[in-house]
Amino acid sequence: MKRLLIANRGEITRRVIRTAHAMGIETVAVFSESDAHALHVREATSAFALGGTTSAESYLRVDRLLDAALATNADAVHPGYGFLSENADFAQAVIDAGLTWVGPPPAAIRALGSKSAAKALAVAHGVPCLPGYFGDDQSESTFEAEAQRVGFPLMVKAVAGGGGRGMRLVHSADQLLPALRGARSEALSGFGNGDLLIERALLRPRHVEVQVFADAHGHCVHLGERDCSVQRRHQKIIEEAPSPAVSPELRGELGRCAVALAQAAGYVGAGTVEFLLEGSAFHLMEMNTRLQVEHPVTEALTGLDLVEWQLRVARGEPLPLTQAQITFNGHAIEVRLCAEDEHHTPHTGRVLRFAEPPMVPGLRFDHALETGSEVSPHFDAMLGKLIVHAPTRRDAIDRLAHALDQTRVLGLPTNRAFLAACLRHPVFHEGGALIPFLAEEGDTVRAMLLPPPDAVLASVLGAAFSAQAPATALACPFARPLRWQHGEQVLDLAARELGQGALSVAWGERTAQARVSPGRVVVDGIGWPVAAVSLGAGRWQVQAGAHTIELLDLSLVPRERAGGVSAARELRAPFNGKLIAVHAQAGATVAKGEPLLVIESMKLEHTLAAPRDVTVDNVSVAAGQQVAPGQLLITFAA
Repeated sequence: MKRLLIANRGEITRRVIRTAHAMGIETVAVFSESDAHALHVREATSAFALGGTTSAESYLRVDRLLDAALATNADAVHPGYGFLSENADFAQAVIDAGLTWVGPPPAAIRALGSKSAAKALAVAHGVPCLPGYFGDDQSESTFEAEAQRVGFPLMVKAVAGGGGRGMRLVHSADQLLPALRGARSEALSGFGNGDLLIERALLRPRHVEVQVFADAHGHCVHLGERDCSVQRRHQKIIEEAPSPAVSPELRGELGRCAVALAQAAGYVGAGTVEFLLEGSAFHLMEMNTRLQVEHPVTEALTGLDLVEWQLRVARGEPLPLTQAQITFNGHAIEVRLCAEDEHHTPHTGRVLRFAEPPMVPGLRFDHALETGSEVSPHFDAMLGKLIVHAPTRRDAIDRLAHALDQTRVLGLPTNRAFLAACLRHPVFHEGGALIPFLAEEGDTVRAMLLPPPDAVLASVLGAAFSAQAPATALACPFARPLRWQHGEQVLDLAARELGQGALSVAWGERTAQARVSPGRVVVDGIGWPVAAVSLGAGRWQVQAGAHTIELLDLSLVPRERAGGVSAARELRAPFNGKLIAVHAQAGATVAKGEPLLVIESMKLEHTLAAPRDVTVDNVSVAAGQQVAPGQLLITFAA
């Protein structure tokens, strides 16, 4: 293996490049038009332009990827995760082209990549599974009959793919058909395969997965478990190892079942076997036939480089260690930094300011971010992963939350502060977070994000004086009126410059003494690190300490605007995406909560529902149309 093509983008490509170069292997990056100047392109030994903008036009083009390998004289292909990483046809095409495939054999991908086939194999080898229907008959009538046999609540799942796409929780029979249709549509869009299965739902389990590794010489080991129970939209956002709920005895049994399933499929390479855990009882969910996003957690705990293991196994080498030689040390936690708001709505845009936290021992940040990076609607919303390894779980929580506080990604909403609040939430802190954690505690977590008044004041001053700092010489006898909006709150301030960069700020009945300097605002003796970026049209995003604060400058806006339609009568697009369904019709009366439109963005379908009982006055868009953030979709009658 002399030159490795990485059929992916972003942080996982950078991750593979790092290990390959350390092993003396040259690398080839591939890129879409929008990724032409991305970090992974600049860091590889060479790069090849795939063309196209969307995934389907670039990273999912098997022919173009093979063209890239041929043109650059690559002799091996690493798929990363996502895209074609679990596509058996791609793996076979790579092998047929005479290249080394860094992954499991195509036959193993087929056997395990289908959740239905994996469950059948698991049952045959004594791995516990939940009751369900995994058959070939995909008619709605069959699913209705099987649902009655399985019982409610149940989960509808896409047979192919992963990442939470094509999944629906169904509590009763009347919810089944809409869930089947929505899951099938999402699965077809995401994976090109609309086949589904249903299985009994566990409402309060943990999500625990086991990392396995096998070579071509018959050896297979497990590298312990990861607890991935903190999720939104069935997608993980916090992963840790070891699980707070897994004893050494249970770890051994989970590992035994995971290894048995891998060996039954003739597996080679890195894979992850995912289980639902209630108490000491566990049930197979699926096996992912690739390296996982959260593999750094296992690397931290074991001290191993899993990408290096992948490359060595692909070269035909035996596993470097036996099961008895694998040890675990300390505690590791990973969080997924995503371009989404606190309600998990994805956002696109440009990163206007980026700064890593201080990279102290035990902290790792896998990302592909820099100031100026574009976050596209065509790819996943994940921006990067922060990982901490520490002697104890509490140390890991504290260090990771502190690192998130010190991370700056400004220009679009992120879940940075939300993740830190999750880590500090008492349920997570005590090791009690189950899969419904965010459904049950999400409002409490969001309440933890509310900034204190002084953080808001520091943010306003940091933004207002970002272009020109307060006077450093003479004092000004006149107060400067400032009017800024934060959420529903409008702040009317009077800031008088005292000289030497000092301010006296009158705010309601309070007068605060402040000082503004580049990157720092002091309010009544307390210093706030402040970074402010203008989003245009008077909108600002500011990070004051650990708080991200959205502001609107109303200082030059008349207090009463004439004309215009009330915002309460408008439904606007919250993010970029493609309208795949428009249910609303002009003149129709719609009850609160009923679906109006469905937007596909970042590989997921998002339903926009009526905010209250409304009558539709006008629909401004049609199915199939691309929409931009803030675009008017529907106007309601007064």
